[in-house]
Amino acid sequence: MIARLAFALTVVPFGLLLHVARQPLNGLDMAVAHDLHAHAVANPAWTRFMAFWTDALGPATWRVLVVGVAAWLAWRGAPLAAGWALITTVAGGLLGEGLKLLIDRARPIFPDPVSSAPGLSFPSGHALAATLGAGVLVLLARPALRGRPLLVALAWTAAALLALSVSYTRVALGVHWVSDVVGGMLLGVAVLAVSVLAFKPVRRRRSRATARALSP
Repeated sequence: MIARLAFALTVVPFGLLLHVARQPLNGLDMAVAHDLHAHAVANPAWTRFMAFWTDALGPATWRVLVVGVAAWLAWRGAPLAAGWALITTVAGGLLGEGLKLLIDRARPIFPDPVSSAPGLSFPSGHALAATLGAGVLVLLARPALRGRPLLVALAWTAAALLALSVSYTRVALGVHWVSDVVGGMLLGVAVLAVSVLAFKPVRRRRSRATARALSP
């Protein structure tokens, strides 16, 4: 039920963002990007911290975390959970790269850049990876948190804050537009929702195996 709701609430806004990304640059993207860039130029210490944060929580970090947890779960006797995590992460990354090529949107360009990034702009790979990676890790931990609603809420809150913070740094460092990072987060939620629904037939077995793997 929650997965269906999440997909329904993300697919329409993401479709609208796809349309926006294919059009000439809009005023909101330009205004926010220039305001945040001006703040970054005026505050080099804050900019250095953002550069550290965006690198520390970049796509490679989330992939290593998911692969590491998946390998540990497989070793602990939960191969279904491990396979689900790997398939979801790989599928999300490939979909994001495919959309970049399809939309072919250029990154922001400033006369006094504080950072740079290769490739195309929409959707943000950092925002997608943080949303998807954090979501996968929380869902893997859910069986061990059953009966502890406060811990579940804290885990989802932490995941959301991590994704939002990484997304903020991408715009503030001048390497993405606002619609890029919003699109990346929405795509991450949609991929997660579709993956949960697609794996529903094996979810109960996966949850029991994961709970055993996470137990001391």
